[in-house]
Amino acid sequence: MPASAFEYALLRLVPRVERGEQINIGVVLLCRQQRFLGMRAQLDEGRIAALWPDLDLEPVREQLAAFELVCAGGAAAGPIGELPIYERFRWLTATRSTIIQPSAVHCGLCEQAAAMLAHIFAEMVLVPSGVAAEEIGENSHNEAQKALGQ
Repeated sequence: MPASAFEYALLRLVPRVERGEQINIGVVLLCRQQRFLGMRAQLDEGRIAALWPDLDLEPVREQLAAFELVCAGGAAAGPIGELPIYERFRWLTATRSTIIQPSAVHCGLCEQAAAMLAHIFAEMVLVPSGVAAEEIGENSHNEAQKALGQ
């Protein structure tokens, strides 16, 4: 199969918008030539707790579920679900100031859109193997204490 153009955006959790801290929690990918619109998301509760320990994740899960419905399309997603895939992608990646925010849209070439989605998700969202989420939070805390001279 020849290479197809694709576009993707990261989905970022911004628990406290005023602080500007963010964690990559998902990827949305569009490949019009392959008629593919998909997303993958994962909430790493340890990393999230490092930024905001008291964050209620249920509304975040609900919003991600709504995003998945829009990706899948159809009446279950409401009027947006009836739009063509490229319009749904534009809706999913539109700038917003909510707790889940998309990155800028990036592009590339791939042979299999689903495989590319899995690859970007692994590279940009998942914590590198061998590094536990608790270590990330603990290391960040230790580095902050050192910087403050504590």
